Amino acid sequence: MGAEARSRRGAGIHAPLVPRQQVVVGAAPGGPPRAGVEVRVLLTGAAGQLGVDLQRRFASEPQHDLTPSDIGDLDVTDRDLVHQLIGELRPDLVLHVAAWTAVDACEGDPQRAWAVNALGSRHVAEASTRAGAHVVYVSTDYVFDGESDTPYVEWDHTNPRTVYGRSKLGGEREVLEGMVGAAVVRTSWLCGQHGSNMVKTILELSKGPAVLAFVDDQHGCPTFTDDLAGMIYRIAVARMSGVFHVTNQGATTWYQFARDVLEAAGRDPDRVKPITTAELVPPRPAPRPANSVLDNAVLRASGMGLLPEHRETLARTVDALVETGL
Repeated sequence: MGAEARSRRGAGIHAPLVPRQQVVVGAAPGGPPRAGVEVRVLLTGAAGQLGVDLQRRFASEPQHDLTPSDIGDLDVTDRDLVHQLIGELRPDLVLHVAAWTAVDACEGDPQRAWAVNALGSRHVAEASTRAGAHVVYVSTDYVFDGESDTPYVEWDHTNPRTVYGRSKLGGEREVLEGMVGAAVVRTSWLCGQHGSNMVKTILELSKGPAVLAFVDDQHGCPTFTDDLAGMIYRIAVARMSGVFHVTNQGATTWYQFARDVLEAAGRDPDRVKPITTAELVPPRPAPRPANSVLDNAVLRASGMGLLPEHRETLARTVDALVETGL
């Protein structure tokens, strides 16, 4: 390990990795008994690609009663509305996935980014504390500057270079410092069968005749939402606390990932051309981390196991998407 990597160890945000006592709930405070319901769950950001797979994961477990919410019925920037909904629902678990994730757009509207990603998280943390709910907050690799020559562990110093990254780090702090026992799940390069993501973009672009240019100097771990939803489920129901890095295994570049997508679809991977970030036209408003690789150190140390290698899930995902016409 180089001197630079050693210098950043131990400076990040991390709460103790301690499972809270799991409580079987038969009746919500102030409400009537609910036959057959053990745990009430509130999911914010339910319409997003991860939100859809979290709904599916919790639906497979009948002891959980999940209430999905999205911007249409829960604007997290509205403090009164957040307190009203959580106060009425009295959830046992809150999965806080809602965020403004448009990295470049955040650069142009930092006020909105901070309002949604940081202040909105404060509102959720406040209301959840009053309700006695356990919170799991989903965060991002963008809390790091991407300049390390080694993968980032949970204890590493955070140094976001974008408005998006800074606002998400603000959300982490609101949750971890504003309540006891919360969990933060950082992930990267999300993709899957739902919503907009790079796998769908690559498949759509490959329908045309043009050469596909993808950067070969940004490294990360593609993470599939169905795999991620399974690990978030385990962290949530065990009431685990602290920071977790959760990604599929296997680092790659966008160039190599694009080739893998086309190969999985039975299309010509040689159509993909490698370029550098500096060659992107037009240049992106928000800088991209050169290194987004997250080391899942806490999962490994706690014996929880790791998500599968990303190419395994990629093959299944591409098959499903191709069947839809992509």
